[in-house]
Amino acid sequence: MSLLALPCLLSFALLGQSEPPAPQSSALESLVSRLKPEGGVDVYYGYNFNRPADGAHFIPGTGTTAKRDNALSLNLASLGVSLEPAPVGLRVLVGIGTAMEVVHGAEPEGTAIGPQVWRFLQQASLSYAHGSLTLEAGVYPSHIGLESFQSQLNWTYTRSWMGELSPYYQTGLKGTWTFSDAWSAQLHLLNGWQTIGENNRGKALGTQVAYAGERLSAAFNTFIGEEGSEDATGLRLFGDVVATYQVTDSVRVSGTADVGTQRRPGQDAALWYGVGLNARVQVAPPVAVVARAELFDDREGLISGTAQRLVAGTFTLEVRPAEHLVLKLEARHDRSTVDVFGPYRDQTLVVGGATAFF
Repeated sequence: MSLLALPCLLSFALLGQSEPPAPQSSALESLVSRLKPEGGVDVYYGYNFNRPADGAHFIPGTGTTAKRDNALSLNLASLGVSLEPAPVGLRVLVGIGTAMEVVHGAEPEGTAIGPQVWRFLQQASLSYAHGSLTLEAGVYPSHIGLESFQSQLNWTYTRSWMGELSPYYQTGLKGTWTFSDAWSAQLHLLNGWQTIGENNRGKALGTQVAYAGERLSAAFNTFIGEEGSEDATGLRLFGDVVATYQVTDSVRVSGTADVGTQRRPGQDAALWYGVGLNARVQVAPPVAVVARAELFDDREGLISGTAQRLVAGTFTLEVRPAEHLVLKLEARHDRSTVDVFGPYRDQTLVVGGATAFF
C-alpha cells in the first residue's frame, strides 16, 4: 500500500465512525417536532343579582366557571405540553385559578393526598398506541358528560348542573379501541368518581361506546364502583348519554341525559337524574348564539348535598374576533326547590368571559 493511499483510508474510516450519531440526532429531532406546547388564560366578570354575602355563585362544590361575584377574576390559567403517541406519548397540564380550587375541592384528605397536594394538576398521563388500540394511564379527562373543563371547548361559558355534578377528570387506566372511522369503545379502571387520591378499598369501572358520523355524534357512558368512605360506602351505578347533531351548516343541537343510583348503608338507595338541551346558531363567521335548558333532580341530596330539584336556563352570545380568542356574554337563571342560593331559591347571573389559548 502506498503512503499516498493511507490518508484516504483514514478519512474513510473516520467518516464511517461518525455516521452512527446521525440516526440519534434524527430521533431527537423527531421527538422535538412531536412535542406540542399548549395553554391559555380564561378570565371573567360575574354579577349575581342576589348579591351573595360570601361572594360566591352556585352551590358549594360547584362553579368551575365564574365562581366569584362582582369581581374581575382568573378562572383558569393553564400551561402544558403533549406528545402524540408514536407509539409512546404523554400529556402534562397544570393550572391555577378559581376553577382549579373548585374542581379539586372534594379530593379525599389523607397522607400524601388531598386538595392541596393536587391543586395545580389538570392532567398528567402516559399513552401507548398500537394499531387500533390506545392505552392511557394517569390523571386524564373524564369520559362522562358533554362539557369540557376548558372554557373554549364548550358552547356556553358557565357549565350545566350535570357537568358540575359529574366528573371532569379521573385517575386510572383507559383502553380505547377504534373499530372504524365512526365507531370506538373505551374501558376504564378507575380510583373512583373524580378523585386522584383513594378513600376506600374499592375500584371503579367505566365504559363508553361512541359514534362519530358526518352530522351525528353520540356516546353512551357508564360508571360502576364503590363510592364513599369508612362505613358510608356503597355501590354507585351511573349512565350518561350525549349526542350532537348538525342540523344545517349554521345550526347544531345537542342533548344529554344522566341517571345514577347508589346504595347507602341502613337507608334506601339514592337516585338522581338530569336532562339538558342545547342549541347553537352561527349567525356570522365570528358570531354565534347559544341557548340551554336543563333539569337536575337529586332526590336524596347525595350528589348536590341537598335534596332538591334544580332547573336552569342560559343564553350566550359568543364572538371570536381571532382564531385563538373567544369572548362570551351570558345571562343565566337557576331555580331550586329549596333555599340553596343563600336565603333564596333562585339566582340570576350575568357573566362576561374571555379565553385566549394556544
